Amino acid sequence: MNKRLISAMAAYAIIATLAAFTLDGLFRTAVWIFMAGLAAKTWIAHKAGW
Repeated sequence: MNKRLISAMAAYAIIATLAAFTLDGLFRTAVWIFMAGLAAKTWIAHKAGW
């Protein structure tokens, strides 16, 4: 795996974890969905070779 991919995924995971401990309700869910979307987009771009 590419070091940049691992760094990006780790950053998304850290932000999602921080959201779990600091936010609540709908806003936390929105942040989790946004982070999951970014992670999926990053993974797809990595597999496509961009």
